[in-house]
Amino acid sequence: MYLFGGSGHCKVIIDIIKNNNLYEITSIIDDNPILDKIFGIDVVRRIKFNDDDTLFIAIGDNKIRKKISSKHSNVKYPILIHSNAIMGINVSIAHGTVIMAGAIVNPDTRIGKQCIINTGAIIEHDNLIDDFVHISPNAALAGNVNVGEGTQIGIGACVIQGVKIGKWCTIGAGSVILRDVPDYAVVVGNPGRIIKYNQKNE
Repeated sequence: MYLFGGSGHCKVIIDIIKNNNLYEITSIIDDNPILDKIFGIDVVRRIKFNDDDTLFIAIGDNKIRKKISSKHSNVKYPILIHSNAIMGINVSIAHGTVIMAGAIVNPDTRIGKQCIINTGAIIEHDNLIDDFVHISPNAALAGNVNVGEGTQIGIGACVIQGVKIGKWCTIGAGSVILRDVPDYAVVVGNPGRIIKYNQKNE
């Protein structure tokens, strides 16, 4: 297995893989010339992948994950779930997604590809999480919440039941979301208010 990206997020991915004895990591791909090893694993600048190679994109930025996965669509992307995560029945998770330690994903939730459900996040029942979403540590989504492609839910944010959040939104740390959020909106505060819009360049 190869990991793409050598930042701090990569270290957490390595921890999940080693914790679960899932794969042997061959090398990490990163263009930072200072990096030579991470936890004893060689860092290389580039590699040509074969169709049967397994790759995990260990990068927190949603747009970069989308770009890399589009470029390397021929490889296998696994699903990584930490052994200390709690998974409800009838949960659907697409390839390339990671569920980190202490996260709770409750029944009948669907999570798209290349998502990050970070440490201690709570995803309640019947949620729909689209591709390339990042739910940050200790964020909490109540039941029947929809989150659009590429959206980032900040650390400790709370979203009440039934809310629909559009694509490529940014929900600020600690925000409380009480109503639907349109595409590309940047929302902060309690209650959450729109302060600007992200650029439409995904």
